[in-house]
Amino acid sequence: MKAILAALALTTSGLAMADGAAAAQQPMGITGQLVFLGGFLLIFYFLLWRPQSKRQKEHKNLIGGLSKGDEVVTAGGMLGKITKVTDDFVVIEVADGVQLPVQKVAITAALPKGTIKDVKA
Repeated sequence: MKAILAALALTTSGLAMADGAAAAQQPMGITGQLVFLGGFLLIFYFLLWRPQSKRQKEHKNLIGGLSKGDEVVTAGGMLGKITKVTDDFVVIEVADGVQLPVQKVAITAALPKGTIKDVKA
């Protein structure tokens, strides 16, 4: 009987200590939650939204500035010189006498003049 009482006393004192430890940890208040949410939004903005919008803006400027004679690379990796520009499409010459119509949005980069000659050589 004494053993049972001793075990009960030890368990109760252990529970009392656990309750005290739990009471010491208070949940985050509304201010803490707002700070956490604000920090999360800032990280999300600087790591995702801002770089993506910057890339979109650069690509839009690239597409808007395409003109006849520019050397470009398509999304498929084809290298060519622009021979004709319309509203939505450009015609690129990928080899002598081989011209392909390509959507403007498929143009990924404009290259410096003479790049095609350097690649072919």
